Amino acid sequence: MATDTKLTIRRSEDRGRGRHGGWLDSHHTFSFAGYYHPEHMGFGALRVINDDRVAPGAGFPKHGHRDMEILSYVVEGALEHEDSTGTGSVIRPGDLQRMSAGTGVMHSEFNGSETEPVRFLQIWVMPEQAGIAPSYEEKHFGDERNGALRLIASRDGREGSLTVHQDLALYASVLKAGDSVSHTVADGRRAWVQVVSGEVSLNGQTLREGDGASTDAGGTLDFDASADTELLLFDLA
Repeated sequence: MATDTKLTIRRSEDRGRGRHGGWLDSHHTFSFAGYYHPEHMGFGALRVINDDRVAPGAGFPKHGHRDMEILSYVVEGALEHEDSTGTGSVIRPGDLQRMSAGTGVMHSEFNGSETEPVRFLQIWVMPEQAGIAPSYEEKHFGDERNGALRLIASRDGREGSLTVHQDLALYASVLKAGDSVSHTVADGRRAWVQVVSGEVSLNGQTLREGDGASTDAGGTLDFDASADTELLLFDLA
């Protein structure tokens, strides 16, 4: 995307918000649960980006999903996960977890600490095919994201990324103020950028924590961090 290509900006303050009994504060980039906006139902196969903050010792009790790729990206704290495949773990900053719900899975997610809050991005991606067998995968990326766009999930699991059942490449980046990175979106593909924290210029547009930006055109995305910044980049069919 050249710098004269149109970016569509989704500002943090324009997202939906759900507060639940003092234990959960969630910001919804796209329509979710009690938040509905007909112009923000998703972006291609990307259906949900929820920025969740969960109080100490609280969490989501066991509930079911099917036919959805569910990614959990921890920003702060520790997230404890259990599901009906027999998987249980605690994921922390730098970790990405992928659960393919497929034919159906029950799972729970809780703050793994009794004293500290947890913040994580819950991401839902619609799979290419319904009815696949449920599966689970997680990996720590950590410093590999520093000053770079690190591939953390992809359709073919290339470069040590997690495998997601959709034509999607998800990148994570942790930038220091003054760092610059670029990404080329191929013709016929689209991209969504979600700023996790900090402040960055994307092709001349300033984005801050919670902001999103999208393009349906191919070309180059140029990121210039004006503060310490963490971001995710979704490259989609």
